[in-house]
Amino acid sequence: MRRAMMAAALLGALAGLAADRQVYFGDLHIHTRYSFDAFLFGTRTNPDDAYAFARGAPLRHPSGFEMQLSRPLDFYAVTDHGFYLGMWSAMTDPAHPLHGDPDARTYLDAKTTPERSRAFRTAGQFLTDNFSEADVRGAWAEIVASANRHYTPGELTTFIAYEYTSSYPTDRGNLHRNVVFRGDAAPIMPFSRLDSLNPEDLWAWMDLQRQRGMDAIAIPHNSNGSNGHMFELTQTDGTPMDAAYAARRMRNEPLIENTQIKGTSDTHPFLSPNDEWADFEIMPHRVATLLRSRPQGSYAREAWRNGLVMQERDGVNPYRFGVIGSSDTHNSGEVFDEDRFVSKVGTLDSDPVGRGSVPVNPGEEIPGYREGSNIYFGASGLAAAWADENSRGAVFDAFRRRETYSTTGTWIRLRFFGGYGLSEDMLDAGRIAQAYETGVPMGGDLVRQESAAPGFLAWAAQDPQAAKLQRLQIVKGWVADGRSHERVYDVACSDGLAVNPDTHRCPDNGAVVDISDCSITEGVGASELSTLWHDPYFDPDQRAFYYVRALENPTCRWSTWDAIRAGTTPRGSIAATIQERAFSSPIWYDPAG
Repeated sequence: MRRAMMAAALLGALAGLAADRQVYFGDLHIHTRYSFDAFLFGTRTNPDDAYAFARGAPLRHPSGFEMQLSRPLDFYAVTDHGFYLGMWSAMTDPAHPLHGDPDARTYLDAKTTPERSRAFRTAGQFLTDNFSEADVRGAWAEIVASANRHYTPGELTTFIAYEYTSSYPTDRGNLHRNVVFRGDAAPIMPFSRLDSLNPEDLWAWMDLQRQRGMDAIAIPHNSNGSNGHMFELTQTDGTPMDAAYAARRMRNEPLIENTQIKGTSDTHPFLSPNDEWADFEIMPHRVATLLRSRPQGSYAREAWRNGLVMQERDGVNPYRFGVIGSSDTHNSGEVFDEDRFVSKVGTLDSDPVGRGSVPVNPGEEIPGYREGSNIYFGASGLAAAWADENSRGAVFDAFRRRETYSTTGTWIRLRFFGGYGLSEDMLDAGRIAQAYETGVPMGGDLVRQESAAPGFLAWAAQDPQAAKLQRLQIVKGWVADGRSHERVYDVACSDGLAVNPDTHRCPDNGAVVDISDCSITEGVGASELSTLWHDPYFDPDQRAFYYVRALENPTCRWSTWDAIRAGTTPRGSIAATIQERAFSSPIWYDPAG
């Protein structure tokens, strides 16, 4: 009895601490001049410039104009590519042995789009032939020092980080991860694709660094371009996934980046044919190619479903990950606004023609215009974390426990709890501790409680600088008879509308967009939506996951803004409008307790 009372007191104390958590917004995917490709695209800004931009300072784009955030971010990480890190930048020093080399100058002096495109395609061999560990170490040391210089707890949390840029060796399927360190120390060299293409080797390296006191997580991104390899059903060598593999993967990869400039990786219409909102910012290609990417094995929702099946069948689930968004800008910063979108690859797509959003003059040749990927890019995304304070330790701990969510670029505030005995008034500021004490937040695990059915408490608040909210949804995945299933439920509607109990859908709230000028319907939509929802088909014997998706009223896509400013019509093959959204990390239900 005394032990139970002590446990209850401890839980209550922890819940009280959790009640003070605030949501913090950031970007964990930024490339500067130290990335081999960003340099070739014209980027000359450095990590110091990137962190100043995160605070709200203007940033010079490679094409010469200024960019500036509408409001400062709370956390930020420069994640330059680990391979060939800083080598081009080092060669700009007149004292560098390759500064005057004629072959090097063809890369360093590339200016036009054809020159830069050709440089990008051929740079790998030159950098391999002239690899300099000293240059890489020097750039990495500056990245580490810059992150530590700009770290100001309570104002801007900066993380030491880099990108592990791997790909599947036979088909170029994307296997990229951003490696984010918790503290102020980092290894002397980053582990890159030059060390191994196998992410399992990256995890082994991370485990070793953790033993040395340098904790880190790897955050996969652009699973949509992996051609099915990001969320395989076997280990890399083809052997079945076992408990050790699942533990190693989840220890090192508790999160993925499910939305960014190169598309959103929540789900795909082919995988979710009954989800009317699945066809959203789909990037059809593998990264840096025009090869199509296979949807199966490439999207988060299917991975969560497959994880349930594996857990049911084999007792292991390597896919209990949460989500964040980030940008993947190669310009040292991204503004996230549809009407100010400047894309991601420096001078190559800094104007509407380069982005593919306006017609070109008859007979004019623009590399990759008709079939290129730039038109599929999106003005996304943001990472959000519920943390005890804005510090490295607290925000990183939120990553670890998956109390995170992603947005497609707007500052939507989102909360999600699951548990037994929850009530909607627990969302009130004075009672939020009870939600933590009674249930689990996004990213958490729910266990069976006799024959009771859990409730799910969902809340979203609009970004005051964006459109109002249209609906709040809960996406469920579950296993029955050895197969996974999914269903999307509208759970809260704007404008006093009610969910249809048969279709589980909100009525249309009448929000429309005038494509001629991008004006939107005034007076419709909600500033906040919340509900306590119970699964009408809950089965206590079925494994399941639940996550929240919040949808704004429709607004113009960036490509439509480009077309209007150019005095032309939007491309008919591309959506003229979008519904910005936020995705929570899931809550998993385990019937085994």
